[in-house]
Amino acid sequence: MPATKPSISVRLRRTTTESAHVSVPVSDETTRPDGEGEDRKLDVEKIMSAALELGTIEPIEWEQEGEPQIELHPIQAPLNSDSIE
Repeated sequence: MPATKPSISVRLRRTTTESAHVSVPVSDETTRPDGEGEDRKLDVEKIMSAALELGTIEPIEWEQEGEPQIELHPIQAPLNSDSIE
């Protein structure tokens, strides 16, 4: 029986960045009172929250941006270092 060489398992993580565009309707849910009458202003926080919610809907087409990034899994990465010595 041939001798096996020892090995070390290293956990890696591959991250892929994807992007998509969503259209957030301007409504009472995404605006707030102007404070000076009956006019309304856009509420950026509500718009961003609605956009994130829309991002969970299946029919959205996501496009991959660039190549996946491969790195050491954070649990194994040395503290304050990019390399293993």
